[in-house]
Amino acid sequence: MNEIKKVIVCGLGAIGTIYADKFQKYDAENFRALVDEKRKEKYLKNPVYFNGEKLDFKYLLPSDSDFKADLIIIATKFSGLDEAIRNIKNFVKEDTVILSLLNGVTSEDIIAAAYGKDKILYSYFIGHSSVRTGNSITHDDVNNIVFGAESNLNENVLRVKNFFDKTGVHYTIPDDIKRSMWLKFMLNVSANQPTAILRMTFGEMLQNKHFMDFAVKIMEEVREIAKAEGIRNTDTMIAETVDHLKTMVPWGKTSMLQDVEAGRKTEVDMFAGTVIDFGKKHHIPTPYNSILRNMIKIIEEDQTLKEREKIHTS
Repeated sequence: MNEIKKVIVCGLGAIGTIYADKFQKYDAENFRALVDEKRKEKYLKNPVYFNGEKLDFKYLLPSDSDFKADLIIIATKFSGLDEAIRNIKNFVKEDTVILSLLNGVTSEDIIAAAYGKDKILYSYFIGHSSVRTGNSITHDDVNNIVFGAESNLNENVLRVKNFFDKTGVHYTIPDDIKRSMWLKFMLNVSANQPTAILRMTFGEMLQNKHFMDFAVKIMEEVREIAKAEGIRNTDTMIAETVDHLKTMVPWGKTSMLQDVEAGRKTEVDMFAGTVIDFGKKHHIPTPYNSILRNMIKIIEEDQTLKEREKIHTS
């Protein structure tokens, strides 16, 4: 069993930076942050600060070829997944392990289509939201990577486990990783989207009975699709999701709400869009997610029009 030493993080956003910081502190010589030319120039001129500390990474460009990774962690937004898949090509070797920390339940299959299922472990991030202000990111270190394989404790799972033990990464290896991923998906679909529309924190959401009743209706659509996809023990998923929401810090904001407030493109296509697509596949109605998708698309278009107007009048 080959030990994991050389590591790449692709995506220095709110989640990727958490782990880039950990790996850099553990072994800076064997860690690289993968970026394109434009981002490299930006980070060199205006470095990222994480919890007040400047991060000086060794940057890797997609065209480089002198670094082969034992582990690649993709932590981009869903809209950047195709680019990330192209950009990691030169750094994948026979026993490279790839973890995708993207939200949703489809990225692993998309990556596997390019590099083979044997290199992919199912995974996701769960924890408190990071807060980004300009080039500064703050996080309270409440974070966890949940990962595993359909065949349970295979060799790659053990390799990643051993590496995370050394680097101090918080992790969980569940008995049923696919069910765990659908639980996280249910959480994101039911919390991210309506809070982004209504501009509500976790505390405001949880205290509002009408909101929570509405959120449960969204969860029911996800549960029916999960059942159709062969996910086990779906009957308790809603109760588990509600219980998890109660652990979030009251003043915290979902990542989608932060995207809307910052005028960034959201991941609505990965959330509601995925639910709608699965609904069509299994002939399951998804009216709540259809409404959410339309509402968020309206918000995104409105923001785009206002930005154009601002540029035109300046």
